[in-house]
Amino acid sequence: MSDSAYRVDTTPRLAQWRIDNLASCTYRKSDPFKIGLWNWHLSLEKNRILYVKLYPEISAVTRDNPPIASFIVRVVCSAGGGRKTLTHPEITDKQLKNNDDFIWAIEVPLTGKFIIDVEFLDLKIKSPEGVEPCSIWAEGFTHKLSNLTALSTLGRMLKEGIHTDIIINACNGSIGAHLAVLSSRSPVFRGMFAHDLKEKELSTINISDMSIEACETFLHYIYGNIKQSDFLEHRLALLRAADKYDVADLREACHESLLEDIDSQNVLERLENAHLYQLHKLKTSCLLYLVKFGKIFDIRDDLNAFIQSADRDLVAEIFQEILNAWRGF
Repeated sequence: MSDSAYRVDTTPRLAQWRIDNLASCTYRKSDPFKIGLWNWHLSLEKNRILYVKLYPEISAVTRDNPPIASFIVRVVCSAGGGRKTLTHPEITDKQLKNNDDFIWAIEVPLTGKFIIDVEFLDLKIKSPEGVEPCSIWAEGFTHKLSNLTALSTLGRMLKEGIHTDIIINACNGSIGAHLAVLSSRSPVFRGMFAHDLKEKELSTINISDMSIEACETFLHYIYGNIKQSDFLEHRLALLRAADKYDVADLREACHESLLEDIDSQNVLERLENAHLYQLHKLKTSCLLYLVKFGKIFDIRDDLNAFIQSADRDLVAEIFQEILNAWRGF
């Protein structure tokens, strides 16, 4: 069988595999063909039924960014001197990782020459942050892909400890990091090493008020590969770190997130942190929840204990809010 029997012809979004004769062969796999970021294969398996498979070649690109594909597969064959086309229903946003993710079983007998035609409607990838998949053919994708690749590389540098030059000591563990990355994201870190402080001499930073788990999450944010679940779990610790090391975007991200799930179990803690870090929107929302919505009656004992130990200015604000509410009742 000639090499051309395995070749797939392509345009940027179309692939065609011409099959001359499958009668003497029960299995055939195409040569790899490039569509988008990936090399692909088509394969045929013929028993009583003909099975057509489409899948990306196993590679680092596929492992890190498996394609989310929308496509139409057709089989074009000769029938009674004319052309007959069999069309599989359109596949939309299907993630393809291996050779079992798309299988088309064709029960109609096919003899002689036929063509397998794959029209790629869209190809998407997920970002490391887990946001909505992005089309590789969308405007600005190259810029986005470059950013994603850079962030992924930074994440690997942290995770694998590639050429770290600074040690961060948390209260229950240590982790290596990179001075240049920390300095570019935090003016406080940059200042530590711009002067002859002990951190510069020892190449260490002590963050004794932070657990190693929260510290790792803080670094993952700085390096651009934080997981949402870790962010939610360590929001308050991240807020403290963001305020301490002047990472303004993280501070605002924590502020916005803490607004979203205020309830009777966390409202007093949120209120205290809002006052401590001067988060006006969070403080207003907590007072609104407690006073206007009457939740102070649901947590009387907790509120009484809170008032005994809280900052006096904050306690005065709470009472003022209660008086204002009573006056307007």
